[in-house]
Amino acid sequence: MNEGEKKEDNGSDWRELLKNSKKKMEGKNRHPKGRFRFSFWYLILAVGLLFAFNMMFSPRENDQTIPYSEFKALITNGSIKEVHYSGSSLVGYPQVIGGLRNGLQSIFQRTANDGSSDSWKSERIANDPTLIPLMDENEVVYKALPEPNNYLLDLLLRIIVPVVLMLFIWRFIARRMGGIGGSNVMSFGQNNAKIVAENDLVTRFKDVAGCDEAKDELIEIVDFLRSPTKYTSIGGKIPKGVLLVGSPGTGKTLLARAVAGEAGVTFFRMSGADFVEMFVGVGAARVRDLFKQAREKAPCIIFIDELDAIGKSRAASISTNDEREQTLNQLLVEMDGFDSTSGVIILAATNRPEVLDPALLRPGRFDRQVAVDKPDQIGREAILRIHSVGVKLEEGLDLSDVAKATAGLAGADLANIVNEAALLAVRFGREKVSRDDFLEAIEKAAIGLQKKNKLLNPHEREVTAYHETGHALVNVFTPNQYLVKKITIVPRGYGVMGYMLPVPEEERYFQTKEELIGRIDVTLGGRAAEEIIYGTMSTGAGNDIAQATDIARSMVTRFGMSEKFTNVSLDKRPALYLGSDSYGQGREHAEETQSFIDEEITRIIGDSYRRVLTLLKRHRSLLDEIMVRLLDRETVERDELMELIKSNKLGNQDLETRQKADLKPSEKARSSGDARNEAIRERMAERRNAEEEASRKAAEEEEAQSGMEQEAAEIE
Repeated sequence: MNEGEKKEDNGSDWRELLKNSKKKMEGKNRHPKGRFRFSFWYLILAVGLLFAFNMMFSPRENDQTIPYSEFKALITNGSIKEVHYSGSSLVGYPQVIGGLRNGLQSIFQRTANDGSSDSWKSERIANDPTLIPLMDENEVVYKALPEPNNYLLDLLLRIIVPVVLMLFIWRFIARRMGGIGGSNVMSFGQNNAKIVAENDLVTRFKDVAGCDEAKDELIEIVDFLRSPTKYTSIGGKIPKGVLLVGSPGTGKTLLARAVAGEAGVTFFRMSGADFVEMFVGVGAARVRDLFKQAREKAPCIIFIDELDAIGKSRAASISTNDEREQTLNQLLVEMDGFDSTSGVIILAATNRPEVLDPALLRPGRFDRQVAVDKPDQIGREAILRIHSVGVKLEEGLDLSDVAKATAGLAGADLANIVNEAALLAVRFGREKVSRDDFLEAIEKAAIGLQKKNKLLNPHEREVTAYHETGHALVNVFTPNQYLVKKITIVPRGYGVMGYMLPVPEEERYFQTKEELIGRIDVTLGGRAAEEIIYGTMSTGAGNDIAQATDIARSMVTRFGMSEKFTNVSLDKRPALYLGSDSYGQGREHAEETQSFIDEEITRIIGDSYRRVLTLLKRHRSLLDEIMVRLLDRETVERDELMELIKSNKLGNQDLETRQKADLKPSEKARSSGDARNEAIRERMAERRNAEEEASRKAAEEEEAQSGMEQEAAEIE
C-alpha cells in the first residue's frame, strides 16, 4: 500500500475521526465548570461562621457586677437613679434614661461626664421584700425588661440542626436500601453499569468453546473494530447491535467478555433489571446516562444481560405509561440515534427472545441475532479441556468418554462438573482426578448427593431393587432406547431411593413415534415390576407416571401423533430456551377436544403398561436374579447386567431381537455421514491447535515485552 492510500485510509478511519472530534470538544470546554458536590466540611464551616457572627454582633454590656448589698447602698446614697429588672439581674444607672429609648439602646448608653462607670449590675436575692420600698423611698425609677434572646442561636437549634439531622437520617436509610445512596444523594438517575477497563479484560476467544458458529459471528465484529477500512472500503457497516440468544449457562456473557477482551476496548456491563427502580423515570434517565458515558469512552462495548427485563413486548402491557415501557422507549430512541461510526457496539443477551418487543429486534437496532446453543459432543469435550487446564488429570483419561455422558448439559454445567470432580478426588485422597470422579460428579449434579449411610427399611429396599430392575429390563429389550449404564439402589438427593441411568451413545435431535412409546414403556417398567411381585402399587413410581403422562400428552397435543388429530398441534408453542413450563398452559381448543386428549393419553399409557407387564412376566427369572445381585452389591454396571442377560437363554434371544429392530442408517447414509463427521472432527482439531498456537505466541510476546520493560526500568 502506498502513502496516498495509507493517508486515505487514516482519514476514513472512524477512530481517527472520533479522536479529532474529541480534541475539538476539549478545546471548547477546556475549563468546564464542575458540578457542586456536597461535603460534610461545608456544614462544619457554615456552623462555625454562624457562631462567629453571633459572637461579633450579640449585644455586650459594659456593666460592673457588684454585690447586692453595695447595689442597695448606691440606691440609698442616691447614686442610682433608675433600675432595670431582667430576670434575676438588676442594672442601675446614674441618671434617668428617656422613655423613648428602647432596652437595647439603654444598655449601650454612655455618659459624657467624667470617667465614672456607666452602670452597675448585680444579681437580685430572691424573695427580698425591702428592695422595692427602698427604691420608692429614694424616688428611683424602676421597670422590668424582657430577657434578651440570642435569635441566631435559636435559629440554629430550632431549624438548621433538625433539618440537617433529617437529611443525614434520609441518606443513611437510602444507603441501606441500596438503591439511591452513593456519594450523591440525588444520583438515582445515574446508571449502575460496571465499567471494565481494557487492561482488566483477560477473557479471549480461546477461552470459549462449544459455540464455534456464534464465535465466528463475533470474531467478525472484533475484526471490524481492529481494521474497519477492510469493511468500509466495499461499503460495509458494522452492526449497531448484536443479540445473543440461548439457554441459561451456554456462555452468552462469556462471549461478550471475549469480544471486549479481543477488541481491547472499554466494556460496560449491566443487567436489564438495573434500569428498573421504584421511582418513575429512573430507568429512562439511566439509559441516557449510560449511552452518554459510552460515547465519551468510545470505542467501547455495552453489554446488557437479561434484556427481557426491560425489552418485553408492549402489546401485552395494560398501562401505557409504566416504568418499563418508558425505559424501553428511551432505549429504542438511543439505539436508533446511534451512528455506526460512533464506535459504540451494543451486545445483549436473553433466553426469552419470543417475548421481546418487535421494535427492538428490527434491523437498525439489533442487526444480528446470534444463537448460542448447547454444545454437541465435540463442543463438550473442548469445554472440558478448557476447564481442566490447571487440574491434574489421571494419565490415560479420555475426556471424550466424559463428554458422551454429559449430553444436554451447557458450558456452566460442565465447568461445575470439572470442579466437583477435583473436589471429589481430594475427598477420596487421590492426587489426580480419575474417570470415576468425573462420572460421580455427573451423577451428583444430575440426581443429587449420594447417601450411603442412610438407614433403609428392608422391605422398601427390596421394592426399590425390583423397581429399578424392571426399568433396566424394559430398557434393554425395547428397541431404539439408550442402553442402561448402571442400576443402583443407593439413595441420592431428596427422596431418590435408586435409579437406572441410561447414557446416549451418540447425538440425537429428534425421535420417532415408536421411540417415544418406548420411553413410556421404560418409565412404566418400575411400577409393572412392583405389581408382578407384590400385586399392588406404591408411591415410588410417582415421578415415572408424571414423565409418562408428559410424553403421551406431547405426542397428542404437540407432535400430532394421535389418530383423530394427526398432524395437528393442539398446544401453545413453548418457550424456545426455557422449556414448556415457562408459560401458562392456555387451552385453545374445545371441551370435546380436551376430552379426546385425556382419553388418548389414557389409551397410550394403558397400552404401554399392558405391554410392559407381558414383557416382565416373560423374564420373571431375570427379574429375580438381577434383584438379588442388586441387594448384594447395591450397584450393577452395564457389563455385569449384559452378562446376566446373555447367560439367560430367553433373555439373550430377546436381546438379539431388540438389536435387529434398532433403527440403523442405510449404507449410503452411514458412509456419507461418517465422512462428514470425520471431516468436522479434523477441522475442529486443526482449529483448536491453531488457537493454542496463537495463544502460545501471544504469551511469549507478552513475556518478552514485560522483560524488555523490566530491563529498561533497571537501566534507568
